[in-house]
Amino acid sequence: MSKLVRPKKSLGQHFLTDLSIAEKIAQTLSSYKGMPILEVGPGMGVLTQYLLSEGHDLTVVELDTESVAYLNKNFPMLAGRIVEGDFLQMDLAKQFGKNLCVIGNYPYNISSQIFFKVLDHKDMVPCCSGMIQKEVAERLAAKPGSKTYGILSVLMQAWYDVEYLFTVSEHVFNPPPKVKSAVIRMIRNDVTELGCNEQLFKRIVKTAFNQRRKTMRNSLKPLIEQGSSILSQEIFNLRPEQISVAQFIELTNEIEKHIVKP
Repeated sequence: MSKLVRPKKSLGQHFLTDLSIAEKIAQTLSSYKGMPILEVGPGMGVLTQYLLSEGHDLTVVELDTESVAYLNKNFPMLAGRIVEGDFLQMDLAKQFGKNLCVIGNYPYNISSQIFFKVLDHKDMVPCCSGMIQKEVAERLAAKPGSKTYGILSVLMQAWYDVEYLFTVSEHVFNPPPKVKSAVIRMIRNDVTELGCNEQLFKRIVKTAFNQRRKTMRNSLKPLIEQGSSILSQEIFNLRPEQISVAQFIELTNEIEKHIVKP
């Protein structure tokens, strides 16, 4: 039997020990057979084995040298498809050149960065699923009016339909994390363009939520020309968590007409 990999705190590793959960995570991509799948952070291949048994065209990316050695020894069918490196640094377009799905038991310390990278490649990633910290999963799936609704919610939901699938206990990991986990699935929606200046949209969303206790008027005032009548509109009385993705898009188009010129 191969020597087991030691979980490394520096890499945020918590190895899943419940095989039934790994199988359920693999099944989140059952509708995407035939499309290349990239698994992020496979560790000792608990999820990998089910992705392979489902018949997926699988590549894995793993930063941990010890895990890479374990995968090479125990998964010979993945020869040439084990990328040793950092997903956040991967050139997905160069590596794949076509659409792919992303899946993983993601390291909690970089899960938001992983989703922002997926967002940067939204036109080639039709589906992204996997397990993350429950708190982040709730933020991703949150609707307007919720305390967990924020930057991640708005920017991801502009382009993806986010499903919170199920919660996972901390007791099915080695070592157990201090928080509960959850499995989510994000499926690309039909939006091809937002209908507004996307850079300004991101700037407005981030500016508003970085001062989420303030009204939109107070947080966005520095972006808008002095004396502009736009600030008298009713929407500026609201706080950011009360505003839908569609309203943020409308607001971006309005603010662009009155924005402070650099």
